[in-house]
Amino acid sequence: MRIVPLITLITIILSIHSAPGQTLNSSGRIIDDGRFAAATKQVNQFFRRFNAEESKDGTIRYLPGDENYHNEELRKSFINILFDNETSDVSNELKREFINHVVSDTYPQFLNFHGGEWFSEVNTVFNYNGKRQDVVLFLKLQPQGLGYEWVIENVSFEPFTAAFDKPTGDDKKFLHPLSHELGFMNLRKAIVENPKPESYTPDGYEPDYLTLFLYEIKNERLKFVTVKDTKFHFFQIDNWYFELSQFNRPGFNTGWLIANLMKLDDGDKQIILNYIYDRN
Repeated sequence: MRIVPLITLITIILSIHSAPGQTLNSSGRIIDDGRFAAATKQVNQFFRRFNAEESKDGTIRYLPGDENYHNEELRKSFINILFDNETSDVSNELKREFINHVVSDTYPQFLNFHGGEWFSEVNTVFNYNGKRQDVVLFLKLQPQGLGYEWVIENVSFEPFTAAFDKPTGDDKKFLHPLSHELGFMNLRKAIVENPKPESYTPDGYEPDYLTLFLYEIKNERLKFVTVKDTKFHFFQIDNWYFELSQFNRPGFNTGWLIANLMKLDDGDKQIILNYIYDRN
């Protein structure tokens, strides 16, 4: 009788449980019931499936010149399974309209990994002044040398946003227009007595939370703990927005899927961005 080392056995068990749809038959062979192939396991694979650049089982890459590359019918079947159909409230009518818009005879649209107009929202945990707190980081791809790199573009952190609350109307304090004649000596009184020095900033002033974030890290008051989850926001398709999230669950509708879909009118993109970035 052959004895399997304990570490090898544990590795086999973990690999089986981590692959949805794969089970062992009586002879010990792994059987794939289709769920593993159906799952969109990587974000890069989502791009390939959306564009019809790989086979349905993910084993063959389609390159320009191949009859299946960007094939219209293959794209329709792929995009149909790239939606979260279990928890999302996106209507079938909106899905059909989106698919018809993307897979158009006259103007088909594709996702481009290096094409911009998409970014990542990463929910993380940091220790801040000794307390665990959630921090949302927004990352984008930018060119770097001969390739690309992810960079932190924005930060949403409740202690930062709570610290800046610029008054408006009669509540806003101001420096008298003749302050220069006094050598701006009234600055001392204004800043010392007013707990909201942002009152003396220009119209349209926006705090730079990214700089604050880096400053607090450099001063070791903000310390990284872990990443909780990640999602992606896409504006690459003309007049449409969708959110890409990861779903780890039994069944075929799993992996990286479209969790939210919206058709955009003029001005809607900025409204969505303000909501994502938690801007007032």
